[in-house]
Amino acid sequence: MNKTVADLAGRWLARKSENLSEVEHKVLQSAIDRKAVSRNVNESVERQEGTGDRLADAIARIGGSWSFILTFLAFLVAWTGLNAWMLGRESFDPYPFIFLNLILSMLAAVQAPIIMMSQNRQAERDRIDAAHDYAVNLKAEIEIMALHEKLDEIRFQEIILLRQQLRELAEQVGRIAPPAAGQSPAQ
Repeated sequence: MNKTVADLAGRWLARKSENLSEVEHKVLQSAIDRKAVSRNVNESVERQEGTGDRLADAIARIGGSWSFILTFLAFLVAWTGLNAWMLGRESFDPYPFIFLNLILSMLAAVQAPIIMMSQNRQAERDRIDAAHDYAVNLKAEIEIMALHEKLDEIRFQEIILLRQQLRELAEQVGRIAPPAAGQSPAQ
């Protein structure tokens, strides 16, 4: 039995093949070809990553960690403590710590866009994962529907076979024991 994408689209998705998305078309074709649609999305995403992408992810991973936050907090305490202690003498950044404000502003100006780049890349990866999950779920549903059709066909064939066997059995019984006189065979 040769199946086509148009046949399967009409039967299982109740749509014409022209109205299918690219993913749905690929899934139906994979069902016909008996091929898997699942793949490791991480590998395909990693192949497309550039050095800047990996660097942005590394900086976001470090900048968003507790170790960075605690280390930076320790640095701020040390900076203000040393400058406050040295205030009586010649401090390199006297209160209100203008140089520290400059460093913090520059760090925020550089770190924020890098973290946003990493978040945008993660959002894109999530979209790819969601599209892949849809394809795998659709393929699973289609395969389940195909199994139901096969089971229904087997059940239908068994019913036909049982009817045929019952008919043959009734004929054999009719030949062995003819109906009693005066009784109709239907009684």
